[in-house]
Amino acid sequence: MNKGGEMRQTENCKVVHQTRRRVRILAPGLTKKPDYSYLFEILLRKHAAIKQVRLVPDIGSVAVHFDPELLPSASLMTLLDDVLGSLESAMQNQPVAARGTASGDELEREFNIALEGMSCASCALLIETHLRRDPQIVFAKVNYATETAQVRARMTREDLYLRIRGLGYGAHSLDSLLQRRMQLEREHTHLSSAWKHCLWASVLSAPSMILGMIAPHSLALGLVQFALAVPVVFWSGRSFFEKAWKLARQGSANMDSLVAMGVGSAFGYSLIALLIGRREYYFEAAAGIVTFVLMGRYLDEKARGQAHEAIRQLIDLQPQTATVLINGEEVVTPIDDVRVGDLLLVRPGERIPADGEVEFGLSTVDESMLTGESMPVVKEPGAAVTGGCINGNGSLQVRVKAVGPDSVLAGIVNLVDQAQSSRLPIQKTVDRVSAVFVPSVMVISALTFFGWLLAGASPARAFGNAITVLLIACPCALGLATPAAIMVGTGQAARRGIFIRNGESLEMASKITVMVFDKTGTITEGKPRLTDLINLSSLSGDEILTFAAAAELHSEHFLGKAIVSHARERGLTLNEPDSFQSEPGHGIEAIIGLSKVLIGNRVWLQQHDIDLGELDADAQRLGNQGKTPVFMALDNKPAAIIGIADQARANARDAITALRNARVRTLMVTGDMEAAARHIAGLVGIDEVIAHARPEQKQEIVRELQARGEKVGMIGDGVNDAPALAAADVSLAIGGGTDIAVQTADLTLINGDISKVAEAMQLSSFTLRVIHQNLFWAFGYNIVAIPVAAMGRLNPMVASLAMAMSSLSVVLNSLRLQKKD
Repeated sequence: MNKGGEMRQTENCKVVHQTRRRVRILAPGLTKKPDYSYLFEILLRKHAAIKQVRLVPDIGSVAVHFDPELLPSASLMTLLDDVLGSLESAMQNQPVAARGTASGDELEREFNIALEGMSCASCALLIETHLRRDPQIVFAKVNYATETAQVRARMTREDLYLRIRGLGYGAHSLDSLLQRRMQLEREHTHLSSAWKHCLWASVLSAPSMILGMIAPHSLALGLVQFALAVPVVFWSGRSFFEKAWKLARQGSANMDSLVAMGVGSAFGYSLIALLIGRREYYFEAAAGIVTFVLMGRYLDEKARGQAHEAIRQLIDLQPQTATVLINGEEVVTPIDDVRVGDLLLVRPGERIPADGEVEFGLSTVDESMLTGESMPVVKEPGAAVTGGCINGNGSLQVRVKAVGPDSVLAGIVNLVDQAQSSRLPIQKTVDRVSAVFVPSVMVISALTFFGWLLAGASPARAFGNAITVLLIACPCALGLATPAAIMVGTGQAARRGIFIRNGESLEMASKITVMVFDKTGTITEGKPRLTDLINLSSLSGDEILTFAAAAELHSEHFLGKAIVSHARERGLTLNEPDSFQSEPGHGIEAIIGLSKVLIGNRVWLQQHDIDLGELDADAQRLGNQGKTPVFMALDNKPAAIIGIADQARANARDAITALRNARVRTLMVTGDMEAAARHIAGLVGIDEVIAHARPEQKQEIVRELQARGEKVGMIGDGVNDAPALAAADVSLAIGGGTDIAVQTADLTLINGDISKVAEAMQLSSFTLRVIHQNLFWAFGYNIVAIPVAAMGRLNPMVASLAMAMSSLSVVLNSLRLQKKD
């Protein structure tokens, strides 16, 4: 839907949704043609103004993010139509070359994958290492805690999954919320299966261990232990051997390899002893090892399942079905079958199934999942609605505008998922240690065996000590120490309305020493109202206002929107500007009919040689009242000054006080007049103010602070804040601000509550403390346990139990973050 509210149609495509920087089209010629869709993306990306292209080949949907300054909307539509027309001709003349050929034209694609079968952090490292070695894979990151992978590769999804499955692990798509829900259901099924194996292993191994303690050298009881151990080792413990064998064929090893070697050696040694009549058995140890490891992994997986709670709660917001209206008839449809353009019926009390626009009906909608505000919002025809929000007492008919990964809820889930999968800088050291951990343990185990033999010990004792070394080592605790805490910490932040893009920002947030604030839309509510119109021209006030509003019609700035809103409230007719040029942080220049209109701050008009001397007194008066003066010139002559007031956010003073208590210096940097800026700063408690700041000056201020050794946080909401947000050590965007600000920022405050800034810093500090505790335990455990085992101070069963409990302790410690208020 374009800004005029009508569907735009070209020869080869139809516009279904459009904003100033993004357009979504339906191209019938690309429907069910993935090869041509990807070729279409390649051709579009060659244009410098095209920032991002997202395809849904099944329905021929294409979302294009572009720079309107480099490529105006009309030119973009011409480009899209021309490229589609060329592809249509190509399709009629010859087929697209098969993918994966030697041409090297395979498109680079992103994959979000759910993994199955990982038993420890070494598994994640193994999968990631093997994927990165493939020349067709550009990027791969595997997270054991979330059991997910993010991959960019020049190959098909099927080829990628084939490589993962070749290593012995399962792979499933995570593109839609339904697929994510299915992943959680698979986790539940897997947990039930793990409990069943653990239970039967416990039932069979308990009598075996009792018999081993009562009569360790009895031949008859040795046969009974053998009979009890066989189902434990080869049914309950089968997965250890299967994975170890697959990895051995790949020339790799992980925690399963250590367990398989330990259990297999104990069982094999005992079987040989039983056959040749020796009375030294380890059947009870083999069964006990399997039982304790399975028990530890079950408890570990159950605890990690609790850490997935943030994702689970978000996914549950989306209904699994939707009521689609087809020729007036109601058809209940699975949510993944809903398409852009479908008309949905949303009854009172139901959750809205997908993002869209109300076509018929009147109701209120609870949008607290997005805004945190409990007050319902009135929705009438033309209003946008978001999937997952709860409809009130009226029925709504909603035209679908976004589905699948393009929806707001899917974007939030993906944001949380990315944050949970991210790594802190310290994780790189842990990864290097983990990469050599398992081979090193195998070497230490072998040295232990031969060392005890050389010391004169019996082969049985040397063998037992070597097995204990294999079993006591725990790379899982190392691998889980950081990601488990990040997963729980970012999930806890999401529940508070703080969405964290990456782990680095989570780590850095606690170290901020200076917080730089924008004013309009950040410290203030971002809902300015026109309060004064001082007219110097010969035109009437309404005529001047019509010129100003028409010029600001496509502005993204809050002040411009206030002018347009006021004009519409007065019932004025606004014509499209013949030309429009915006200078972020300064103002705009537009041509309305035969007139040139300049609107902006003092510097903007002075750059165009406009004498503002007669407006100075009025501007100063407005500024002293806390109002922002907007200067206007018509045909290069000063025409008016417009006063706009914006209230400070109700929680702004509390936010500044909380930061001051945390010993964080606050600074307001704004393009507004100094008088207006100081008025707002005085209301909320900010002492230092820099006014009349251009976007590049905001960035320079951030860099100057960094040069002095400060750790700088920047919080803003507009296009003019993006350079400073990008330069800051930690950037925070106000949810509901411009797309570019949100995309640039490390953290997003989804409900605009800036008091969450101090909360995010506290959560960051506590998360880091938990990570350091986890790492201290993980390293300390292995540093102490392995030498103790090599010295013969432990038996294999105690070692396997200690190993299982070590990784569980890391997860349980991380879960303490859920209780942090």
